[in-house]
Amino acid sequence: MNVLLIYPEFPDTFWSFKHALKFVRKKAASPPLGLLTVAAMLPPDWTKRLVDLNVKKLTEKDLAWADYAFISGMVVQREPARQIIAQCKEMGVKIVAGGPLFASEHEQFEEVDHFVLNEAELTLPPFLADLEEGRARRVYTTSDFPDLQKTPVPLWKLADMRRYASMSIQFSRGCPYNCEFCNVTALFGHRPRTKIAEQIIAELDGLYNLGWRGDVFFVDDNLIGNKRGLKTELLPALKEWHKDKEKMSFSTEVSINLADDEQLMKMMVEAGFNTVFIGIETPDEDSLIECSKTQNRNRDLIGDVKRIQRAGLQVQGGFIVGFDNDTPSIFQRQIDFIQKSGIVTAMVGLLQAPIGTRLYERLKREDRLVNQMSGDNVDGTTNIIPKMNRDTLQEGYKNILRHIYSPEHYYQRVKTFLREYKPPKIKDPLNSGDILAFCRSIYYLGIIGKERLHYWKLLLWTHFRTPRLFPLAVTLAIHGHHFRKICEQHIV
Repeated sequence: MNVLLIYPEFPDTFWSFKHALKFVRKKAASPPLGLLTVAAMLPPDWTKRLVDLNVKKLTEKDLAWADYAFISGMVVQREPARQIIAQCKEMGVKIVAGGPLFASEHEQFEEVDHFVLNEAELTLPPFLADLEEGRARRVYTTSDFPDLQKTPVPLWKLADMRRYASMSIQFSRGCPYNCEFCNVTALFGHRPRTKIAEQIIAELDGLYNLGWRGDVFFVDDNLIGNKRGLKTELLPALKEWHKDKEKMSFSTEVSINLADDEQLMKMMVEAGFNTVFIGIETPDEDSLIECSKTQNRNRDLIGDVKRIQRAGLQVQGGFIVGFDNDTPSIFQRQIDFIQKSGIVTAMVGLLQAPIGTRLYERLKREDRLVNQMSGDNVDGTTNIIPKMNRDTLQEGYKNILRHIYSPEHYYQRVKTFLREYKPPKIKDPLNSGDILAFCRSIYYLGIIGKERLHYWKLLLWTHFRTPRLFPLAVTLAIHGHHFRKICEQHIV
């Protein structure tokens, strides 16, 4: 059996980093972890190939070779996925689809032959068994949650690692919180399930043995959902693993209560973590109550962010406007919070209601749903009818983006962050990619870029004030170039 694992192209979005990846001559941020994990679950005698359309084209030759095409993707990849499905049907290739997009919208894809939905550890084996006997059903689904200790090491060898800026692995699924707008608990449950440390070490060894020495992103929706397992097993194992190897840097997603645990922050930094994404959402207490973001309430959120930064972790933040309790004052409040906190990578989006969330069900009852959710966090669209005047909401949202990603305020925020950031005093050696990125930044940002004055001011300031953070300052300047490009696409 010849199986083609196909990953649709990502549109040009906030997290695609397409405009930044050009500085290091990479094609995509990371390979499709889900498909590579599914590949490891398929029969070993099947021949498998990966076609990630973010790094290469899908050809007729590829499809002529394949007996089956396994397709996965997220909601933001909806239209590219439709194009792939049409190509497969035209070539007579059977299609198997799974992943977040199809879990919520499989009824809209009539051309797909088989859907293997929810978590593949439970739904893929019965599909494979039925397929072997010639009686495969169209839809395989489950409401149960699998034991992640049975999840295999992803089949990394299928990916051309030279094309990617980072790799991804997963330690846990599920989140103990129940935010109204989030579909994580609907998909993966409230009780965080984890792999054992030995599994993660095996995955890292697999990457290391294939020559990977770059960044690794833990895709967990909340890595600290199970603090006990993290402290007693994973973090000590990661620290030990690094002792006789070139250091890899890790990033992940956590909740804001990380700021309450100095020991945990220290252990994460010692294990190699340097960046965390946190859903801040809003500085408005009434809106936090509205969306059940209980873990963010009654806190000094700016103080929490700075405490995490001082511990040696860069904080990336997610922000939302358009809650029912929001008033026009929220736009300036969001700007002020983002600037004062020094959150350089600030993803600000309009409130959207994913299928399967409590928000979706509430707004459905209130007859306040429109169109489909785009899945793009910063395209300025929403699938809900807001309480605030729509024009006021749209213009206020655009004003946030204009402000925080203007060169003046973006570079100002980088300095605010670098003043607080206290990483370990370990000098990571520069590689050829770092040097290439710096040289290209000089031309594109320092010579022909609109931000060139701010760029040179930042580099000089960093050189004299925090010289060991100079490479990070260059990286953040490059990221700012990408974010401005994305914002310009959506601000008319």
